[in-house]
Amino acid sequence: MTLTPRRPARGGRAVSLALASLSAFALVTACAGPPRQSGDQLPFKLSAGTPAAKGEIDSFSWATYAEPPTLDYIQAFDYPQNTILSNVCESLMRWTPQLTEQPGLAEQATNPDPNTWVFDLRPNVRFHDGGTMTADDVVFSLNRQMDPNNSSAWASVFQNVDSITKTGPLQVTVKLKSPDSQFLQYMATTAGVVASAQGVQAAGKDYGTTGSLDCTGPFKLGTWTKGQSLNLDRFDGYWGTKAKAKQVVFKFLTDSSARTNALLTGDVDGGYLIPSESYAHLRNTSAGTLYFGEGLSTVNVNITNMQGALGDVRVRKALSLALDRSGFVNTGLGGAGTVTTSLTAKAAWSADPNAQAAAFNGLPPTAADIAQATQLVKDAGATGKTLTMATSSIGQDVSLLATAVQSAGARIGLNIQLKTIAPNAFTALFTDPKARDGIDMFPETYYLSITDPMDLLTNFQTGSYQNYSGYSDKSYDDLAKQAIGTYDPAQRLSLEAQLNQKAADQVLWIPVAEWPTSLFLNKRITGAPTTISYLYYPWAADVGAAQ
Repeated sequence: MTLTPRRPARGGRAVSLALASLSAFALVTACAGPPRQSGDQLPFKLSAGTPAAKGEIDSFSWATYAEPPTLDYIQAFDYPQNTILSNVCESLMRWTPQLTEQPGLAEQATNPDPNTWVFDLRPNVRFHDGGTMTADDVVFSLNRQMDPNNSSAWASVFQNVDSITKTGPLQVTVKLKSPDSQFLQYMATTAGVVASAQGVQAAGKDYGTTGSLDCTGPFKLGTWTKGQSLNLDRFDGYWGTKAKAKQVVFKFLTDSSARTNALLTGDVDGGYLIPSESYAHLRNTSAGTLYFGEGLSTVNVNITNMQGALGDVRVRKALSLALDRSGFVNTGLGGAGTVTTSLTAKAAWSADPNAQAAAFNGLPPTAADIAQATQLVKDAGATGKTLTMATSSIGQDVSLLATAVQSAGARIGLNIQLKTIAPNAFTALFTDPKARDGIDMFPETYYLSITDPMDLLTNFQTGSYQNYSGYSDKSYDDLAKQAIGTYDPAQRLSLEAQLNQKAADQVLWIPVAEWPTSLFLNKRITGAPTTISYLYYPWAADVGAAQ
């Protein structure tokens, strides 16, 4: 599936995504786990994980669809960077393969009052260059994220932070401007990474592109052959469980056919984000196994302009009602997806079944209702109106979703013109308001970086980074602020359920489908997690011999 930027931002955040992130990716039928179906969609299966490794191996190779422009943690906000960096640099907290949160470099995090987080650090944690982690390194690392001169991709996570101070040799205290239930959760992402202050300062402007990253993870940065590959070498001084492989070789394979052939022939041993055109080949090969796991991701139509016909909620509802979601999932996602009218993935609500029910019960139907949709367009006086949807030849999920929306519009009296733009122009839709001029909507896939629906729902607050349409509703803003300030998970999710319903009622984006994470493993290796946790969890340390 085509991977498009997502923002956990409650304010402006710099975007630094490689153009290669818009390569064609999709999902595929998996080989383990219970079946999951909806309507007449093709079945696919989710796996909770892969079998545990039975022993160590010298090395394994991994395909990535692009070379990272940098591995500086403050700029790591895309799949290639984080897939690698998660094994080298660690955060204060840790996102597990089960998508739960546990202590990371901080042994514990306490919240003595709503505006304070105290992190007590693990002792005797070594950096790759030999130094020992102290509170000074944590303060330095987090302050790098906050420094506006650094244009951190994670800066918005810290916009509610008042101060970060050392309060003991192994203790750091964060003072907030107001209660923030999201802050601790984001400390399990790249936002919470700790690197050696001495190492980063010594590297200067070259940090992240040459030399050591001087972090604490189970692997350290090895040889980086620009344009070809990057090696990670096992760090034998690691504080946690030793990695099962002595080395990991990441190969940059930008062409999807080359990537597929490498997996089939064993030139590479594994990879995430499998191209959709590879499903049949990888499903049937004896070379290895294809898996799916929870991706906390939804495919949507991003509404960028509410000044024209889409300013009438009846027109937005009509388009949503007219969409053939099952048809799109079967063609655009290769059958590997679940139709939905929720902007947030159901698994993001797993901490509270009651809140999950409140968030999803009463949502609009996923099946098309052309008669009702046509009447809504007529009632809005929009029959015959023209709308423009951006599309690009960067993946069938983008092109086929755009076609599906155009077809839906034609069936209910709307003239939807498709504007085909180059891949770099498509990327610019997320960063440049001028690039969105004349565009009413475009396809967007959004993944959560924390197991909390607020990671997406904050986008519709007034002035939020991805609130491209300029939507503004004081009641939504007030409810979002209340949810962010609520630490009790059940109470917070109850508030978020109201936001989820508001977003659905107003059709702020048009949700289409949930999609899982895809993974292929050669038969000689096993142990990698199947969930999207691999972006922030040291997954490569778990990979070892299958026999």
